[in-house]
Amino acid sequence: MKYPALQSVADVLRELDRYDTIIDVRSPSEFAEDHIPGAINCPVLDDEERARVGTIYKQVSPFDAKKIGAALVARNVGNHIEAHFQDKPRDWKPMVYCWRGGNRSGAMAHILARIGWPAVQLDGGYKEYRRHIVQALTELPKHYRYIVICGTTGSGKSRLLKVLASRGAQVLDLEELAAHRGSVLGHLPSEPQPSQKMFESRLWQTLRGFDPERPVYVESESKKVGNVRVPESLMESMRASSCVSLELSQPDRVALLMEDYVHFTQDPERLNARLECLVPLHGKEKIARWQAMALNGETVELVQELLSEHYDPAYLKSIRRNFALYDSAFLLQPGGIDALAFGEAADRLLAVETGAQADAA
Repeated sequence: MKYPALQSVADVLRELDRYDTIIDVRSPSEFAEDHIPGAINCPVLDDEERARVGTIYKQVSPFDAKKIGAALVARNVGNHIEAHFQDKPRDWKPMVYCWRGGNRSGAMAHILARIGWPAVQLDGGYKEYRRHIVQALTELPKHYRYIVICGTTGSGKSRLLKVLASRGAQVLDLEELAAHRGSVLGHLPSEPQPSQKMFESRLWQTLRGFDPERPVYVESESKKVGNVRVPESLMESMRASSCVSLELSQPDRVALLMEDYVHFTQDPERLNARLECLVPLHGKEKIARWQAMALNGETVELVQELLSEHYDPAYLKSIRRNFALYDSAFLLQPGGIDALAFGEAADRLLAVETGAQADAA
């Protein structure tokens, strides 16, 4: 094969794991919005340089823009080779892409190939990759059998998923992919949510690694997890799937939420800012009272009221409407909220699934 080799997105993504390094040469802001999973960012034009060249292209001439851009690209490619690739062996296999598979990735791939590395350039670039992901997420979710973990807020659905994953089960943790806990209080202070495009890339990357012959455990999410939307194909598949009803006692649910949302108990002002979003549902008077409870350190009492007056009614109203098989759900009741209790619960669930597969065989 002659290098740099121009390959289609279907060929590249089919063998994505065979590349030693995936190099995204777009600007840092383009990379931050979304990129091919596992890629590193080696911009041949940073955001400021890209804007400068684009302005010259429009206001002066394409020829002048190309002269200035070529000098910047050559300098930046050289810097990346010195900083990142000097130690790479002769058989190092890089794959390079930019926005449309044109000048930026072409420059990097050409120089890498001239050095002697078997460089591949993605035909169509990120734009073609993105088109492929959108199409894939209309079909890929249908290839799997889901077991949906249902349960009221504070029942430990996320904890159970993590224990199942540690046991080797296939787990699709949408809240982890979305960096959000899926409710009005679900924002994670230490991690911003990904863009919609990034969320879909993470979802595609996770789904493609699953074995269709084994079940996928997933939480009973709504269509949106924070600011990102779950693809319709996945929602339809989940809502038609078998369910597990995870139940904890009310005191255990309160204790679990106090552990998981400690950032709110330590910063009541942050909690009150989120509670303000509930005014349209509960009115100013009730929210003001809840905010006063937060400021007065009455956190346990506040959590109890939020569960009984906000979260539980909303859950009971929606779960049967949205998950057709919920009434026949397998009941799972951990004996507490510690690691041992959730470990035992996960083992019981896995044993039931193993028995069901044996009966089916």
